[in-house]
Amino acid sequence: MIKTVKTGLLAVVMGLTSSVVFAETLHVYNWTDYTAPDLITKFEAETGIKVVVDTFDSNETLLAKLQTGATGYDVVFPSQHFVEILIKEDLIQKINIKGMSNYKNVVAKFQNPPWDPAQEYSVPWHWGSASVQYRSDLYDGKLESLKEFFEPSDQVKGRLQVFKSADEVVTIASLYLDIPFCTEDPQDAKRILEVLKGQKDAVLLYASESMTDRLANGEVIMASAWNGDTMKGRLEVNENIVYAFPKEGVVGWFDSIVVPTGASNVEAAKVFMNFMMDPENIAINANFARYATAIVGAEAFFNEDMIGAPELATPTVPVKFGKSCTLKGQKLIERIWTQLLK
Repeated sequence: MIKTVKTGLLAVVMGLTSSVVFAETLHVYNWTDYTAPDLITKFEAETGIKVVVDTFDSNETLLAKLQTGATGYDVVFPSQHFVEILIKEDLIQKINIKGMSNYKNVVAKFQNPPWDPAQEYSVPWHWGSASVQYRSDLYDGKLESLKEFFEPSDQVKGRLQVFKSADEVVTIASLYLDIPFCTEDPQDAKRILEVLKGQKDAVLLYASESMTDRLANGEVIMASAWNGDTMKGRLEVNENIVYAFPKEGVVGWFDSIVVPTGASNVEAAKVFMNFMMDPENIAINANFARYATAIVGAEAFFNEDMIGAPELATPTVPVKFGKSCTLKGQKLIERIWTQLLK
């Protein structure tokens, strides 16, 4: 079914001056537990565009989906270093981001980011860090070093959950070993694999979902973590879930909204992107997902429990952002992961 939206809606949000025709359904592909239902309800009510949300659990899953030629999605949500990959592989398309009426709300330091220097492809979504979380009432330590994660004590063995993502796992192991991200050195890869194999005996499962649920019921007492996910778990599931800032640092990430090359509903995607650069709208998602935004004024709409939350505090330890790897570096990551899981 095709819907015609005249100048009222799109002229306001996009600066358009003529009618635009687009299919009435927008297909969204986002990370699990990363899209507020209330936000989608508001978007549908204000635009008349129906939204269908599918989810993924890693950047690799998203990349593989687009590489296979999937054309069913209109907006997707990659992390910063995967935006570069998607651009290089011509898997996403240029959009007139700076022509959108709400672009003025993007925090200056997040405009023209290194992974999209002309801001032609991506709209900011959320940003944060990856580290480790634990149950403070069940674990005797304070996780002051990543050594407690990669060389776990007997108390943790069999009760450890680790991300199921080659990129995430290898990156934080590199941080622990002080190895450059995306190394191309086989000796570095050997060291990373050794530390991951040493950790493996303590791992209950590799999974990027239901981490806080397993922490809450005590099935695991330590797990990989994204800071907002931990905050959500602490507030909604168990107050003893703690996000660690180990001395070696945390891995920074920045997620964006982009439009796949094969998208069938580009105009509706533009409306969606512009909508998400409104401070009140993005704050709805921040209050749901518990992550920081790159939109000026969003904090004014944050829930009280977001203000001063320890998980969102500016880290006093190093924050090192993931980067786009060369083909050689990416193949090393894939080789490490394959050898680890076999």
